[in-house]
Amino acid sequence: MTDTGRPAFISAAEPSEEGSPAPYFRRGFEVGDDLVRATLTATALGIAEIWVNGHRVGDEVLFPGWTSYSHRIVARTHDVTDLVAVGDNAVGAIVGEGWAVGPLTWENNRHNYADRPALHARLELEYADRTDVVTTDASFRVGTGAVRSSGIYAGEVHDARAEPVGWASAGFDDSSWVPAAAYDAEVGRVEVDGAPPIRRIEELTPTSITERASGRFIVDFGQNISGWVRLTVSGNAGDTIVLRHAELLNPEGGLELETLRSAAATDRYTLRGGGEETWEPAFTFHGFRYAEVAGWPGTLGADDLRAVVVHSDMERTGWFETSDPLVTKLHENTVWSMRDNFVGVPTDCPQRDERLGWTGDLNAFSPTATYLYDVRGVLGSWLQDLAAEQEAAGTVPWSVPDVLPTPSTATALWSDVAVSLPWQLYQEYGDTEILRSSWTSMTSFMGEVEAALDDDGLWGHGFQFGDWLDPDAPSDNPAGGKTDRYLVAQAYLCRTTRELASAAEVLGKRDDARHYGALADRVRTAFRRHFVTEVGRVVSESATGYALPIMFGLLDDDQRQVAGDRLREIVTAVGGTISTGFAGTPLITDALSSTGHVDVAYDMLLQKKSPSFLYPVTMGATTIWERWDSVLPDGTINATGMTSLNHYALGAVADWLHRVVGGLTRTSPGWETFTVAPLPGGGLTSARTAHETVRGRAESNWYVDGEELVLDVVVPEGATATVVPPLHPEALVVEVGAGRHSWRWPRPAGFGEDVVLTLESPVKDVMKDDTAWAAVLDVLRTYFPGVPVEAAGSQLGDAPLGMLAQRHPSASEDMARDLLAALATGTS
Repeated sequence: MTDTGRPAFISAAEPSEEGSPAPYFRRGFEVGDDLVRATLTATALGIAEIWVNGHRVGDEVLFPGWTSYSHRIVARTHDVTDLVAVGDNAVGAIVGEGWAVGPLTWENNRHNYADRPALHARLELEYADRTDVVTTDASFRVGTGAVRSSGIYAGEVHDARAEPVGWASAGFDDSSWVPAAAYDAEVGRVEVDGAPPIRRIEELTPTSITERASGRFIVDFGQNISGWVRLTVSGNAGDTIVLRHAELLNPEGGLELETLRSAAATDRYTLRGGGEETWEPAFTFHGFRYAEVAGWPGTLGADDLRAVVVHSDMERTGWFETSDPLVTKLHENTVWSMRDNFVGVPTDCPQRDERLGWTGDLNAFSPTATYLYDVRGVLGSWLQDLAAEQEAAGTVPWSVPDVLPTPSTATALWSDVAVSLPWQLYQEYGDTEILRSSWTSMTSFMGEVEAALDDDGLWGHGFQFGDWLDPDAPSDNPAGGKTDRYLVAQAYLCRTTRELASAAEVLGKRDDARHYGALADRVRTAFRRHFVTEVGRVVSESATGYALPIMFGLLDDDQRQVAGDRLREIVTAVGGTISTGFAGTPLITDALSSTGHVDVAYDMLLQKKSPSFLYPVTMGATTIWERWDSVLPDGTINATGMTSLNHYALGAVADWLHRVVGGLTRTSPGWETFTVAPLPGGGLTSARTAHETVRGRAESNWYVDGEELVLDVVVPEGATATVVPPLHPEALVVEVGAGRHSWRWPRPAGFGEDVVLTLESPVKDVMKDDTAWAAVLDVLRTYFPGVPVEAAGSQLGDAPLGMLAQRHPSASEDMARDLLAALATGTS
């Protein structure tokens, strides 16, 4: 990584307005016959494509990505020796508006960093005895071409007829172009290779094409992605193809545009004519599964289109699958949502007029993110922006880079990402430099919050997001959930103070470790005094209210068990449906399984009724939704103005899938030690998870094999694993080193066998079979007319189903017969 100093930018003479064409920059240069090497370093305010002698330089897209340009901007260096030749040559670039110039946020504010697209380039021609330099100055000329307009939210308009043929090659007549203007860009330091590139990662073929009225086609690519559509077409010059993008279809089969809000998400391509043409946008991206194609000359075929998946280039490091295909799909959806939202910045969503680096989303999801992909590059870059924005604003912004229309204040789960994310990255990769480079940011955040505490050590005033998007919160107030927002704030403060104290110990900062350790004790005492009774009840009688103190170590052992038992009651009372938002969802299943209620945690995992983890899967989701009920049971959108179908935050349950269902839990930084201790349940008969750690692959794979249970384990070099084979008759615990290991033992009676529902089955087990439970409810409505029988499941729970018949005053035998018939309709 190199800091090049203050770069020289060039631009067109006038500011860019909405709908302005993208500037094309070019300059000719001479190459002698004794050239040793040609190196090109470039960056832009906007999105740039760099060209040398008619060849596109590199395979990066959406370059240079989005950083906090006023503090730091990424440049890329390419060896272009093979692209130049002795004699006349040319270098050029097209620069679209991108994040720097175009509209951002739901207020569509323009010119957040610059009022026009601008280019910086430096071409070094090394010879044996000298180095010639070509840099961006008035010797470059600027014109326009096929890119008639572009915007992150709006899309791209491309008229192939307007492309100046050969504009980036030697010999092009640019006399009609004008000299580029020097642009005094207010940017920070330039970092060469300071963030991973964004690339085309995958291509998807249409799964269906449906022709609609007026020659329009609806194309389903089968997967919600971030990226764009590439088309291959033949037609007449002037034919214009319009591509509109959406995540969902409405009941009439057209595009559902609600989740886009004001984002047009529309690309337009006008053909040059004269043969086959292939085109894809270069200065925008979309979040979509469906595309509406209008203006296509002839009949649209599957070979004519490809969906191009685009995101930051990261190495995949985590996998999970289990015997329940819906749970496996839930995990797959989580992976896709992470991919779709790691486009340079870890965003909330890729489709609407937002796409911002919200700190709370990432903080909730970071344990899952570090397992699934190597995120050191993307999140290391993002943390640099966070620290720079924090220093400038005096607080950690809620979104990084910060273009929010309102100022931020210190809040739990959002702002404390400054502490928790570096700590999570250190735990995953074992690199103390992560903590050292973030230390000033970490302590600055804590200093701000510490100054805001009252005399009792309570963080009890000011704005808080609380348990954001609790499903019971009003649709117009996502922060207005059931759980006291200051309970949430204090609980998370207890976690971050302890993390900061631990980080100080790792870095050998003894005075800081003592200070933050004392602060951790102080805020924990305040939490217990204000929010916990002596026996362990919590003042917010909600799932999140109990999950936080259970998981953050805020209760003694007896209190913790009382809280766990109460949490079980709360979850069971709503039939295992979800009642948590961003703050509680990452922790709820852990809080249950760690207090002896694994069965209830699995009930939650496998629940299909909304709101639940699997409801979106049953509705055809291919990514994680922003709200549990973003799509209603009738297939219509939940029109709240915040209904993205591609938010990763609520996919944080995947961390529990990896550790508890799959069984891999890191127990020391960098995976030097870990446990393999899966906890089967919910009728699952297998689960496999694998993780490429910094030491190599760790893997846990348990499954039923006939009359035996099997556990296969892989331990990487330099690591030690403590293995606890599940349901082992001898409660075996064994420590193993590097290599492959396997255990077999008799399968416990009943485990892995099909469930047979009878009148003795607990009501909660009958509820797990959707078909049988629906038939049982029909029976109950017949025998108990006018009674709200839907509540029977949450009220009876462990009680045997046959008890309902015994309660009927006169028809118990008939009712028992009908209940048995209802059970026979089930799928178990």
